[in-house]
Amino acid sequence: MSAAAVERPHAPAHKPLTLLEQADQLMEQLPGFRVEILGGVLTVTPPSDFGHAKGLSSLRDTLAAAGLNRGETLVLEAIGLWLPDGQESFAIPDLAVVDADAEEHIVEYECVDPVSFRMVLEVTSGNYGNDLRTKVAAYGAAKVPVYVIVDRKHERLHVLTEPIEGGYAMHRVHVPGEKVVLPESIGAEVTLDVTQVLDDSRRRTPRR
Repeated sequence: MSAAAVERPHAPAHKPLTLLEQADQLMEQLPGFRVEILGGVLTVTPPSDFGHAKGLSSLRDTLAAAGLNRGETLVLEAIGLWLPDGQESFAIPDLAVVDADAEEHIVEYECVDPVSFRMVLEVTSGNYGNDLRTKVAAYGAAKVPVYVIVDRKHERLHVLTEPIEGGYAMHRVHVPGEKVVLPESIGAEVTLDVTQVLDDSRRRTPRR
């Protein structure tokens, strides 16, 4: 006598996680890491090394000393910038100059509408290609007026202005020995000493 087959009910299929839900999971699993969604792709950046942190601190001091952290503007680290590409994308620039009322322009996922940003700044780390290529396209498309890159790998300072779809119309590269005056559209006159900026940001060799 043969046994009749028993049909088991199908287990309900799990709904795939959205990119934002995946980002939440990664943030919980990797405290201290920076999680972003750039062009629909999840990216993860390790915590800052000493030179990266020191360089950012010095740059923030320079911008604050010029008066950019009071009145009409604020200087903020690691604030989310919502990218208008229709793919639930966001970036977290190392440093940003934003309008003083930026908090009133939070749109999605605790990120701020790019209209509030006057400048973003990145100090390159291991995944420097994101800063030099992916984010150039992302910030340009978001119409962030000024993008500054401290390129530690190639010992250069990049200043990008005039955002266009896919990047920036103006891209100036500065080397040690130069002094760079940032566009006054950020809210104050700021001069950066390229040698000093690169030295402050230099990756330190651990002592043995």
